[in-house]
Amino acid sequence: MATIIANRLPLTAWPSETLPQAGHLASRWTWTFYCVVPDENSMNVDDQLKQQLDDFRKDFHRLRSEISKVIVGQSEILNDTLISLIAGGHVLLEGVPGLGKTLTVRTLADALHLEFHRIQFTPDLMPADLIGTQVIAEAAGGRKVFEFQKGPLFANVLLADEINRATPKTQSALLEAMQEHSVTVAGVTHRLSEPFFVMATQNPLEMEGTYPLPEAQLDRFFVKLLVKYPSVADLETILDRTTENLKPRAEGVLSGERILQMSQLSRLIPIANDVRRYGIALVVASHPDHELASAAAKKYVRYGASPRGLQALILGAKIRAILDHRYHVAREDLKAMALPVLRHRMILNFEGQAEGISTDDVIGKMLTDIKEDALTVA
Repeated sequence: MATIIANRLPLTAWPSETLPQAGHLASRWTWTFYCVVPDENSMNVDDQLKQQLDDFRKDFHRLRSEISKVIVGQSEILNDTLISLIAGGHVLLEGVPGLGKTLTVRTLADALHLEFHRIQFTPDLMPADLIGTQVIAEAAGGRKVFEFQKGPLFANVLLADEINRATPKTQSALLEAMQEHSVTVAGVTHRLSEPFFVMATQNPLEMEGTYPLPEAQLDRFFVKLLVKYPSVADLETILDRTTENLKPRAEGVLSGERILQMSQLSRLIPIANDVRRYGIALVVASHPDHELASAAAKKYVRYGASPRGLQALILGAKIRAILDHRYHVAREDLKAMALPVLRHRMILNFEGQAEGISTDDVIGKMLTDIKEDALTVA
């Protein structure tokens, strides 16, 4: 609430250059000025939110700094991974062996007071090896009963290493867990602990004996991150940390409860209607049959991004706004999230594959072609 204060002063009491712009000129000699003064509770709310956002940034950078004790370089990978974690999403890491994909998620688990499990995906892995199974146990009185024995899926941070080496049947065991944060066994639904975060890795080069992830599985990943080869300076630092008598290790700095609090706080960041509609325009531009489709999408894309992609785009942009010391989402936040959020949600057609076009190329052209006011309503 706010308090309305009215002051009536002689007109000559106000210097001409400082006359208030609001009010009512009652006569030649008097002027009535109305001002709105926030009450104490309103001011406290604003100050409290500002303090919460400051704490958000401090905790984010503290977590990232702790992970950087072990992981060298890869700043964008770390940023997008932590954004996905806070937004409640999952991450798919793609890169050749030896770039620290597995080490990244191990270090993330060390920096959080959360339960961590690792699953090595292989062709002979079965769904029950992930989610668990019913076993016969002996109850009181010697009766035999079925008891659910939890699998490694029941953890806060799950590393699905080389996920594309498992069969589609095993991959599908993750679908319910990643979307609903639960698993169903023998008609009984078991809830997973919160937060639940899956980081999966896959090798883009060695495709023999692998099973590409289906579209429904890919769509459940908040972002897909491409791990690049480190620079010369980063390689020197890696050698210092791995071939010398140094064993850096990340210490736990945040709890699961704090991650959930940060997730809820990020959703309070407002987004203007025209900015939100720009995000919608980016997503629909990836559909070749839509009236707003970009020229590149019409030529090279078979299917565009799903509504999950739009949700991830907005949530990621809100967190980026907080990290940039802003209290609203800008179009630049949406543009920054476009590549990691949309690259795995678009399917190229035959022409795109034949010409060696990547989804990153298409997204880059979309960002150039789509006008910022494409869906703005007058």
